[in-house]
Amino acid sequence: MRAILHQANEGICDSTDLLYILRDFPDCAAQNAALCAAFQSCPDHAVLRRSHFFNGRYENVYIAAAALPGLIALLTQARHFAGEILDVAAERLRLGFWFNAMRPGDVTLAHTHDDDDELLSAAYYLQVAANCGDLLIHGGAQCARISPRAGLFVFFAPQRLHEVTRNDSDQLRLSLGINFGLFGTVG
Repeated sequence: MRAILHQANEGICDSTDLLYILRDFPDCAAQNAALCAAFQSCPDHAVLRRSHFFNGRYENVYIAAAALPGLIALLTQARHFAGEILDVAAERLRLGFWFNAMRPGDVTLAHTHDDDDELLSAAYYLQVAANCGDLLIHGGAQCARISPRAGLFVFFAPQRLHEVTRNDSDQLRLSLGINFGLFGTVG
């Protein structure tokens, strides 16, 4: 399979050579605003866990989907897009997700998502501002730099090293990380 630098609207069956694919979630402004407000006012008891404590913050915040209105619809859309990309029925895909809240000055360190049996990973942008941090996806000698915008999904292979540059804005940058695998497999 050829190495893919950017494919905006074409699905692929094998994500191992995938650098990234962009998809837009249409008409998401009101839903994103509601999710951001719900996340920011979410009581501590609704947080299932926090992980990846680096540079004074937890990079990953896990909250049950049912605790945030509108999140299930967003995850359903994500699963649909992932099914198209992987050429798998969306109903066969399971997913795990977490929030990444970056305050001004925060970064997300370089990492991969290939710990278990993930087939595809994604980032979804809920709230962004100018200069709030770009997603860098590394692929051998190539490095893709993606500026976030609200309503954008970025799908990429789980084994791709990726990171987020410093949030140089004066606002919170809020995104959702998602991993996809098949039901009936470990992970």
